[in-house]
Amino acid sequence: MLAHNPDIAQRLDDIADLLELEDANPFRVRAYRNAARVIRGLGAEVAVMLKRGDDLSELPGIGKDLADKIQTIVRTGHLPLLDQLRKATPAIAAELLKLPGLGPKRVKTLYHELDVHTLEQLHRALLDGRIRALPGFGSITEERLRQALETHAAAPSRLKLALAESYVEPLLAWLRDTPHAETVAAAGSYRRCQETVGDIDILVTAPRAAPVVKRFTEYEEVEKIAARGNTRATVVLKSGLQVDLRVVPPRSYGSALHYFTGSKAHNIAIRRLGQRRGLKINEYGVFRKGRRVGGKTEAEVYRAVGLPYIPPELRENRGEIEAAAAGQLPTLVKLADLRGDLHVHTVATDGHNTLTEMARAAHERGFEYLAITEHSKRIAMAHGFDSRHLLKQIEEIDRFNATSPRITILKGIEVDILEDGKLDLPDATLGHLDLVVASVHSHFHFSRDKQTGRILRAMERPHFTVFAHPTGRLIGEREPYDVDMPRIIGAAKDRGCFIELNAHPERLDLIDAHCRMAKEVGVLVSIATDAHRTEELGNLRFGVFQARRGWLEKADVLNTRSLAALRPLLARTMR
Repeated sequence: MLAHNPDIAQRLDDIADLLELEDANPFRVRAYRNAARVIRGLGAEVAVMLKRGDDLSELPGIGKDLADKIQTIVRTGHLPLLDQLRKATPAIAAELLKLPGLGPKRVKTLYHELDVHTLEQLHRALLDGRIRALPGFGSITEERLRQALETHAAAPSRLKLALAESYVEPLLAWLRDTPHAETVAAAGSYRRCQETVGDIDILVTAPRAAPVVKRFTEYEEVEKIAARGNTRATVVLKSGLQVDLRVVPPRSYGSALHYFTGSKAHNIAIRRLGQRRGLKINEYGVFRKGRRVGGKTEAEVYRAVGLPYIPPELRENRGEIEAAAAGQLPTLVKLADLRGDLHVHTVATDGHNTLTEMARAAHERGFEYLAITEHSKRIAMAHGFDSRHLLKQIEEIDRFNATSPRITILKGIEVDILEDGKLDLPDATLGHLDLVVASVHSHFHFSRDKQTGRILRAMERPHFTVFAHPTGRLIGEREPYDVDMPRIIGAAKDRGCFIELNAHPERLDLIDAHCRMAKEVGVLVSIATDAHRTEELGNLRFGVFQARRGWLEKADVLNTRSLAALRPLLARTMR
């Protein structure tokens, strides 16, 4: 498989960016962007679809020309159009486009007006004050750009968890599909479900290491073999991801998995506990005076230091060892615990599937309920609803619920929190709904006090159920706006409303620390996909990963409740 869905989508987005730099037809640019969104949201790999003979031109927004281009990317890993555009565009453009806040128009201004061709030249232009003088920039943009440059320079190369998953899982399947491997597992930050991951560690148990090492290095996506030994190897995939393989005997599997899962701080703390008991704990096992006393399983490692098994998501040395010692480890929420999704869009605004299609897909996933929450009118580019359109959809949902006993659609809206803290639709309209999901979509530059005050005022409105994607961040692309989350969570407790953990892989917004904060004060968290197409309902798993890192249990999550238990909780926010 030469290209995964994220690779294909990125190439299509790159084409859109470069076309926009050339002032190409806006409809052509939009076609590539829409195609990228469709590919990212697919539940199956495009390469697999092509292999089984699927017609890509039947996908929404993808005609024959785009389908042919996508097929070329999958078959060759390249696209002539993209190569041509890159040759015709200054090399700095691609680098500048990676910086948050710099779209194609501003990038074009920079290299045309200031003759910027390197990041160093951009930095000098910032120091000289030339950036703020450009039309459409100013001092605020200058400061954001300075911060983006600093972040870009300091940040190590890491992949978002969902993107890493698309590379790691096929490789694990490749290794499992051989009689030589017994147990195959990924470790490291990937196993701990961190938001972003660096290099990947894979552990395999096998009676003979050599055949496993050989199979690993023969994987079709290996670009370079960086190192190869009798029981280990390091490769770099065509995606640029480095993967380290270690083949260990079964007697060492648990200790090796524990060691390479980390985190470093957690492992050091466990080793110190072992030292107090006269034990030596390393990747090879648990030893007392040179004699092996454990290490076949991770549970043996923890048992050796007097602790129960600690789930990987908690292993950050943030109190999990003390909680384990006290018998107070949380029973972490599982994907199977979720009964529905409380933040979903349809084709009525900026989604890609109808209400019926979203409901059917949710039912097939075992959901009991689904909240349809279109955008409100402030988001004009998403065709947001005014009161008339919302009331019309309410009637549509009532008709659906009257004829479909398999799943219940809840009536909602994703309403904008305006600059002054008011909501984007009148209370009289919002009062007809089952829930109101409220979000900040503008004025991210407000000061901490102003942004926090705006949200607190919104929470006091008569109809306010869930505060959605609470910091507005896009991982690696847009920094969170400055907001006092302890105050927000405290206000949610007082108000009786809820906080969302947006499960979209680009967001994962609430962060784990804020999940734990909500748990500690008793604010329920809604794990929601913000899905715009049926396939994106599957993103709930990423929200669950994040929730587990935040110590959340089933009882801490709003949408683990049955519909009968959920309705009173929603109703109390619609006073």
